[in-house]
Amino acid sequence: MKIKRLFLAAALFLASVSLHSQVPFKYVNPDDSDFTESCTSIVVGKQASVDGSVMTAHTCDSNYRTWLEIVGKKSFKPGETEPVFWGALHTEEPWDKRNVTEKGRIPAPAETFAYLNTAYPCLNEKQLAIGETTIVGRKEFVNENGLFLIEELERIALQRCSTAKDAVILIGRLAEQFGYGDSGECLTIADKKEVWQLEIFGSGPGKPSAIWVAQRIPDDHVGISANIPRISRVNFNDPANFMYSTDIKERCKKLGFWDGKEEFIFWKINNGSKPFSYREFFVLNTLAPSLNLKYDSEELPFSVKPDKKVAVRDIIALYRETYEGTDWDQTKNLAVEVTRRDRERGEYKDTVRPISNFMSNDMRALLNHIKPGVTERIRNIAVIQCSYSHIIQLRDWLPDEVGGIAYFSFDNPAQSPRIPIYSGTKYLPESFKVCGQHRYRTDAAIWSFRETNRIATINWNRTRALLEPQIMKFEDLLFEMAPMIEKKATDLIKDGKIDEAKQLLTDHTHNFAIATMKRWEELKAELWTIFARSM
Repeated sequence: MKIKRLFLAAALFLASVSLHSQVPFKYVNPDDSDFTESCTSIVVGKQASVDGSVMTAHTCDSNYRTWLEIVGKKSFKPGETEPVFWGALHTEEPWDKRNVTEKGRIPAPAETFAYLNTAYPCLNEKQLAIGETTIVGRKEFVNENGLFLIEELERIALQRCSTAKDAVILIGRLAEQFGYGDSGECLTIADKKEVWQLEIFGSGPGKPSAIWVAQRIPDDHVGISANIPRISRVNFNDPANFMYSTDIKERCKKLGFWDGKEEFIFWKINNGSKPFSYREFFVLNTLAPSLNLKYDSEELPFSVKPDKKVAVRDIIALYRETYEGTDWDQTKNLAVEVTRRDRERGEYKDTVRPISNFMSNDMRALLNHIKPGVTERIRNIAVIQCSYSHIIQLRDWLPDEVGGIAYFSFDNPAQSPRIPIYSGTKYLPESFKVCGQHRYRTDAAIWSFRETNRIATINWNRTRALLEPQIMKFEDLLFEMAPMIEKKATDLIKDGKIDEAKQLLTDHTHNFAIATMKRWEELKAELWTIFARSM
């Protein structure tokens, strides 16, 4: 009897383990506890780029879903509505509706555009693109009875709009009409002609609405939003460069954050703290060093004219930045000289930096315990907690199917290669439709990169020499292949073979994705071999 009871208990235990293993595990990353620093969006105006393209970008630097897909066009009958959801940022696959709720419904358009559905939707078939950063703002602005979260406003704008200005107007109108229920957010909305920066907040207590301002980035300027409100003095008499919510002055006065007499400085009203930090200063100072910007200034320019025109590869490089070699390098005090022996060289001295700028908070705490002040936490542009990132380029001299391109990467942007996804891409690899945040999954594309990247941080001094050249190899290949692929697709479109052109672009995306994933899997084995031989 006792044996039977033990057997039954063991069986129940195993069944319990089996059941629990099927439940997604919600991991909270202690190194991303400061959720207010979760994204970076750099923008480039048409006349500030070397080729006349417009750019926006986004890093999703927190524990959000990593699956993505192309959502096709939809048609609706007159009078039909479409749902607005809450909770989709943490789903595991496109079909996963666990913890997703329908918040309400809005009137549907006759037809929608196809778009790239990332956690924060980012690019549609008409070369409209959106970057995003959370800017939080005052808690008094939040009204959770509002219908919309920011990602749903992005989705709807991409489905219904073809220009940045129209997208700003639609987002503002919907947020005011149905209410905005999210914390403060910034959207950098670009088309093939211009870029607008939209900062939006809730309307406070009472009937849900929204408080928002959008400012146009000058065509010859670059800008950045990195989790801090940036819009300063609002010119209510300049509709070419400013848009705003209909009753913004009245609401801000009623909430007590503007007296109606002082200048209407938006960042002071919705936050009150200094409107820039490391990332904003680093990017603007790097691209316009002649301005001699000062980090101890109260305020930086909203945008700057770069000293020289910017290429898309310059922006890609900025997204790999950890400020290495500058005063903000977290590893500047962590080098050590060691004695090595080699058959050919004999005994020699070598300086090593095994700790990377991607160190965990626990590692930082340990190092500072051993020697107080040896390293401090500096928020890099490239961070290890990144879910995915993209730099989007929009080009008006090419057909829409070809002109819009997202240079997409999974995981840490300083450790992963970029994969091209065009406005005309029809569908993505199946592994892209699986999120890698809930659990380790070999069928999730992100883990092809993430596992290798994490292993590389064990001893960055040695592993980066293997990893970084591969990143550049694929980046070189991407830009070498692009002119040929894009010309062929453009020629097909001119001949009326639009579907063939789209398939060509789709195949290119798939082939590039497969090649990078395979190489990163190989690198994983090579890294383990390095560590097996010697650390």
